Amino acid sequence: MGAAMRRIHVGNALSAFGLGFTVPYLYVYVAQVRGLGSVTAGLVLAVFAVAALIVLPFAGRAIVRRGPLPVLLAALVLAAVGALSLGVSGQAPTVLASAAALGAGQAVMQPALATMIVDCSTSETRSRAFALQFFLQNLGLGVGGLIGGHLVDTSSPASFTLLFAIEAAMFLVLTAVLATVRMERAPRTGEVPEEQSTRNSWKQLLGNRAMVQLLVLGFVLFFACYGQFESGLSAYGVEAAGISTSALGTALAANTLMIVVAQFAVLRFVERRKRSRVIASVGLIWAVAWAIAGYAGLGHGSQTMATAAFVSTYALFGLGESLLSPTLVPLVADLAPSGMAGQYNSAFALVKQLALAVGPAVGGPLAAALPGPYIVVFLLFSLGMTVLAVRLGRQLTEVQDRPWLLRSRVVRQGVAPAGSTTAPAEA
Repeated sequence: MGAAMRRIHVGNALSAFGLGFTVPYLYVYVAQVRGLGSVTAGLVLAVFAVAALIVLPFAGRAIVRRGPLPVLLAALVLAAVGALSLGVSGQAPTVLASAAALGAGQAVMQPALATMIVDCSTSETRSRAFALQFFLQNLGLGVGGLIGGHLVDTSSPASFTLLFAIEAAMFLVLTAVLATVRMERAPRTGEVPEEQSTRNSWKQLLGNRAMVQLLVLGFVLFFACYGQFESGLSAYGVEAAGISTSALGTALAANTLMIVVAQFAVLRFVERRKRSRVIASVGLIWAVAWAIAGYAGLGHGSQTMATAAFVSTYALFGLGESLLSPTLVPLVADLAPSGMAGQYNSAFALVKQLALAVGPAVGGPLAAALPGPYIVVFLLFSLGMTVLAVRLGRQLTEVQDRPWLLRSRVVRQGVAPAGSTTAPAEA
């Protein structure tokens, strides 16, 4: 890794560490600590999703016009202001406004950071770069949540103010770290060919059949997995499987532990397989996970067996996530024309946020009312993900689906690949 990539990864870990302090306790903070009730707390969570859906279409254009670094720095400052104000707000209007600022800043961080990683990596190093990003995100969230759990006290609003202040401080530290990164000058709209200009960028993106199929696949993926973690699947575990809240925490820990342990173990396997086949295999793994969850809630075993099955479900989801991290976002980057990575990353982040907004709204009530159909529906969604991945593979070029072929061809020809120089050095 060059100096720029190292700082990007350090910054990514810091931001995840800061988020870990507050994300698990946001609902409790608004509803109970501030005494604003469950309705306001639900609105706060909805505001996060709505803010992301509003800003992400514009984030891609800004990244293409200005480059990812200035956009990321502005998003970090906005998120820091939102986090700090949320920690001191006691009324519904200020809480909602603060949540909107924090949600918008967090949403823009994702495509901006992804675009910086793309700009500082090559086709050969990109999978490992995104695998490391995902590893650090989960590690940071887990450590931050663990420390935050020991600091928080529901009887003391000041303890929550401290958590949000720490989160804001992490965003500002990340701003200072990334402000020292030296990136290549971002392409201006006038320097990009007309067919790639900002005005036509969405039209061009939607005309890319492979990218459209990837967006559909991404929606199904995030809807059927991430959109169920803290809503439908947890409701199903408590209501149908009789899982205790402590066992639910163990299941979430098993998910994070699986990612941390398996991420680099599976990387060598992933790097020599077709990306479409890897994604298809994740759909099969998650289908097995949903089947095990069905046994946990609908089987006739002991409570110990049901708990073990439920924990195994979350662990299998983590295994699938570790396979996706070096595959999915690098594929988005490889589908993007030169200078358009920010637009494509923003579009993918927009689809992700939409799925994360719709997933809990559908999964939660369904799991509580109809646990059997809930399992069947999401098992079929996972199998559908496999079908979509196989179909996507037919739209990809050989190098897009098997990026290591580019390196193999270059080695055989004895020349350096175009654009494979190392990231720009620090000034």
